Amino acid sequence: MFPGGTYRSGTLHLPSHVTVSIGAGATLLASEDERDFDPIEDLPYSPWADQETHSFSYALLTGLDATRINIVGGGTIADARNHRYGPKPIALKRSAHLVIRDITIVGAPNYAVSLLGCDHVVVDGVTIRNGFSDGIDPDCCRYVHISNCDVDTWDDAICIKTSLSLGEPRSTEHVTVSNCTIRSSCNNVKIGTETSGDVRDVAVTNCTMVGRPGDPPPDENTGIAIESVDGAVVEGVVVSSIVMHGVATPIFVRLGNRGRGLDPPVPGGVRGVRISNVVAFGAHQTSSITGVPGHPVRDISLDGITIETVPDEGPVADPVPEVEADYPRATMFGRLPARGLYARHVDGLGLRDVRFIGGEGDVRPEMITDDVSAPAVAVGSAGAGSPPAP
Repeated sequence: MFPGGTYRSGTLHLPSHVTVSIGAGATLLASEDERDFDPIEDLPYSPWADQETHSFSYALLTGLDATRINIVGGGTIADARNHRYGPKPIALKRSAHLVIRDITIVGAPNYAVSLLGCDHVVVDGVTIRNGFSDGIDPDCCRYVHISNCDVDTWDDAICIKTSLSLGEPRSTEHVTVSNCTIRSSCNNVKIGTETSGDVRDVAVTNCTMVGRPGDPPPDENTGIAIESVDGAVVEGVVVSSIVMHGVATPIFVRLGNRGRGLDPPVPGGVRGVRISNVVAFGAHQTSSITGVPGHPVRDISLDGITIETVPDEGPVADPVPEVEADYPRATMFGRLPARGLYARHVDGLGLRDVRFIGGEGDVRPEMITDDVSAPAVAVGSAGAGSPPAP
């Protein structure tokens, strides 16, 4: 129990059946002396990922192969480094039955809440302020519930992934994100980039999202990003009741073929995605849903989507490059030929009540489809009733 006051600390190892209670008015402050922390892990295998993703020893609160850890109390975990790269505030690996509740994390120089190979996790009422890296990252985790959180980060705010940091692929399954307020310079809620294991059964609902100024450039900011680029199958993703303001690209769905850890690289799949009841204001990048030649994304549905686009300028990519192996980001194709939605290599695209407003002076069509089979567009769904351009 940490009562009111400031407590400077290095790495604290959390065993099973422990509750760390940081009381209201208490601050657990990461030491500025690197010698107070465990070193970055030297793994006996290639994790095919950077140290922020694969290392769980260089941290303030760390747990390994533990069960029933609670980090609670209404207090603050802080770091005064004021830059990226440093110890993770919370890093839990191969652990289960975890609760992180009512904690504020300020100035995290690394992933603020980092979870690897963990099952049955509750992250509730957590506030993250001025995070220099990612906010909440469940990697190769199952049964994760993230709710009532307020996340403000430079990099991805909530990032669901399946890296090779355990030495082998492991799926991430049964994840809910609900009732959160999210601000990011990159992706507000993202599946990827590391996608070596499958991702399935993810629900994101009742969240507000805001673009965050500063580096990286605002053009890199995305609301919902759903990606598979390392051979994984991403399936069963439901996104609903989302409001965005000032998010550059509201929706980005991408099947690519980076193939990290694969020889040869082979595309995975993205299928069974439902995105509904989304309102976005001030988007200045085109939303996109894309696969690669011979490997379409499948069974994608947009229902009840309104996106206000703002005019932008610049040359249109002609032709739009495939860039199959590139790092996935909403700007990877250049300025797209549609102002609202660009879809390519899609098998089964359902659109109902999809509207693009604003964009005065932008002569591009609202929507373009290319190599899209079985497009189902409800009457009057695209803008003022215009069908998608071929």
